[in-house]
Amino acid sequence: MKIHLVGIGGGHPDQITVQAVGKLREVDVFLVADKGASVGDLGDARAEILRRHVPGEYRVIAVPDPERDRKPSDYGTAVLDWHDARARAYEEVLLGLDPSATVGFLVWGDPALYDSTIRVIERVRDFGTLDIDYDVTPGISSVSMLAAAHRLVLNRIGGPITITTGRALESDVAAGADNIVVMLDGHLACRALVGENRWGIHWGANLGTVDEKLVSGRLDDCIDEIDRVRAEVKKQHGWVMDTYLLRSGAEPAE
Repeated sequence: MKIHLVGIGGGHPDQITVQAVGKLREVDVFLVADKGASVGDLGDARAEILRRHVPGEYRVIAVPDPERDRKPSDYGTAVLDWHDARARAYEEVLLGLDPSATVGFLVWGDPALYDSTIRVIERVRDFGTLDIDYDVTPGISSVSMLAAAHRLVLNRIGGPITITTGRALESDVAAGADNIVVMLDGHLACRALVGENRWGIHWGANLGTVDEKLVSGRLDDCIDEIDRVRAEVKKQHGWVMDTYLLRSGAEPAE
């Protein structure tokens, strides 16, 4: 069975690469994770991408997404258990399809960056019940969209950049990171840095969509505005995907 994992950016149809469009048009059946009403209009965005770019006939199968423990005692184990449950759910659907069908997965952002789809499909292969051949098409990540929206060069001259999560932000700062892109932060962990008066922030929500929101400035001055805008976006759409760059000190002259 052939499977295409296709990065689709932040949800706007114009963010799909030419390569991705070619892969989408080869697909007979799309499998999409059904997360229920919590994702608001994300399903509509996904449908519009297919309507715009896939003129032929295709099927879409919604696969109920397994429940996930959001406050586990062991985070790593909980995530692996969730991946396993997802893989079992996809395996069940795939076993019911014609082995000659080409299957597609639409992956938000880029499949290689803070997304589980590659790991889940590898897990399905490990079960040994299906003969799977899959490929990965990169997408425009929220990191790239953030940089473009704020007209940023993410790295300082000759310097590193740390890409991390809200969960790991505190330990990364303690380890000396001072040029940090933060993803998957549902609680604005950067608020813990307020008062140090050394951090600047470039924040963006629902990047690349018509409802994109941007805030930038000193963290101490901006955090309440970011919190307010973030809450408004989530209330309006039922979801919010935000990413931000934290940088200490001043940018050196180019």
